[in-house]
Amino acid sequence: MIEYLDCAATTPLEPRVLEEVVRYLGVDFGNAGSRSHEYGLNARRVVEQARDHVASVGACSRGEVIFTSGATESNNLTILGLAQHGLATRKTHLISTQIEHHAVLEPLHSLTKRGFKLTLLPTNAGGFVEPQSLSEALRDDTLLVSIMHVNNETGVVQPLSELSEVLDRHQAFFHVDGAQGFGKDIPALQNPRIDLISISGHKIYAPKGIGALIMRRRAGQLPPLTPLMFGGGQERGLRPGTLPVPMIAGLGKAAEIALREAEPRTNRCQKFRRQLLGALAPLQPVFNGDQNRTLPSIVNMSFPGLDAESILEAWADLVAISTGSACTSQSQTCSHVLSAMKIPGAQIEGAVRLSWSHMTEMPDTAQMARAVQLLLC
Repeated sequence: MIEYLDCAATTPLEPRVLEEVVRYLGVDFGNAGSRSHEYGLNARRVVEQARDHVASVGACSRGEVIFTSGATESNNLTILGLAQHGLATRKTHLISTQIEHHAVLEPLHSLTKRGFKLTLLPTNAGGFVEPQSLSEALRDDTLLVSIMHVNNETGVVQPLSELSEVLDRHQAFFHVDGAQGFGKDIPALQNPRIDLISISGHKIYAPKGIGALIMRRRAGQLPPLTPLMFGGGQERGLRPGTLPVPMIAGLGKAAEIALREAEPRTNRCQKFRRQLLGALAPLQPVFNGDQNRTLPSIVNMSFPGLDAESILEAWADLVAISTGSACTSQSQTCSHVLSAMKIPGAQIEGAVRLSWSHMTEMPDTAQMARAVQLLLC
């Protein structure tokens, strides 16, 4: 049986989440905007309950959470939604990093065509941004700092606490793409200095097509976002359209479980990591990213002398893995993340990403090791 080790791309549905989704697809199927009957009122109740669960993970209030289609939309709503405020206040400088997901980099680059200036911070060899580089890049006209929580290719966790301290006396809005870390590395995203957090349901065992944006109040005011779409007025007017109640219910259930079961899930992923890497250790893999700073469920590695496609082919009947970010895999271009880390080209060409969850079964690691050993002979 082929074991699924590509959870950084998407996760399987948690059974309790699936049960919740099915209920609001087939039984309690009302429109949350209908207030005149029980079907609509039940739908509204589960939406607000889900909002509470997401808020609990983020240590914020219900009124600071809006639902979107996923982290990509939340990233765009944040970055593009702040543009009008930036132009009005003459704060047109943006800061991000060289290792961001394209869902952050592309909207940022689009603003440079409207007169905004963009600074992309470098990363060190370990795959994380040094707080000092942020301090040096800040300007009086800096509008937004957007730095991811967990890198989707390497699993390296960015130093959000230290970065928040750098921003403590600056008025710039701090946005974090939390797609990979929300519900997994929970305390980091609860830092009150983080103004906006993008969330993706299908990274925490909820359905694809649902996500959220946390917008923390500052001095009682929500971040001054301008909507990208219009019509209907839902989600504080920032995200119009009929709410996808089954998907929202699923995200809420996933967030509730993630908060309640965080410790045993982490322990399970750490145990899986030790066993998997222990079995592959004789092959002397080279790890891409500081292994003391990675999420316990993601590893990016290279086997000297082998290219990634050969490894994928050798493991095709054993595990489902990725050569890097699933969102850019069709481009067949060199990883911008590993390039930014100044990893040698041959090592980048051999890089594979393995990612798992608390539900993942251990693959036949002995057979995996033998398959790579045959390639090395």
